[in-house]
Amino acid sequence: MLKDLILKNRSYRRFDQSAIVPMKLLREMVEAARLSGSARNMQPLRYMLFNDALSCAKIFPMLAWAGYMKEWAGPAEGERPSAYIIQLGDLDLTNDWWCDDGIAAQSMLLTAVEQDFGGCIIGSVQREKLRDLLEISDQYKIIQVIALGKPAEKVVLDEVKAGGPDAGDIKYWRDEKGVHHVPKRSLDELIIG
Repeated sequence: MLKDLILKNRSYRRFDQSAIVPMKLLREMVEAARLSGSARNMQPLRYMLFNDALSCAKIFPMLAWAGYMKEWAGPAEGERPSAYIIQLGDLDLTNDWWCDDGIAAQSMLLTAVEQDFGGCIIGSVQREKLRDLLEISDQYKIIQVIALGKPAEKVVLDEVKAGGPDAGDIKYWRDEKGVHHVPKRSLDELIIG
């Protein structure tokens, strides 16, 4: 069952914008992050939750989408996220969250896909503009933004090709039907010895 959730948890970049992610689910996602492991048990992460159209419209232009797909400016109106979680580090506690941000993000996204929502962790953020826009205190560092919604795209996993001109290519891509392909290295390539 966990493997099914992991397989369902893809980086979705197109959503049914009319399907609002309930605030209750956003809070459940942060609860999953709160209960997850934390290096030194420091628990330095904080979160801002947004699921209203006005806030989402303000946050959207602060983000860059799909670095490998240079020609794509991001989801069109109607396919944009209907919620965001902004993950922050509390600098009054520490300036090093080790791996907490990734652990927390994975826990939150697994919680989302369990409820038939999905998301994308976005690290390419105009942090200072977003800080000013949302009046975020200097006490907090913006780590990343998790875009959320009801997925409106199909994402499939492919094996990284072993030979030919595309050998070893790990760049994701979309086919002519709009299906998003994500190449994954084989298990045998990952295990050494």
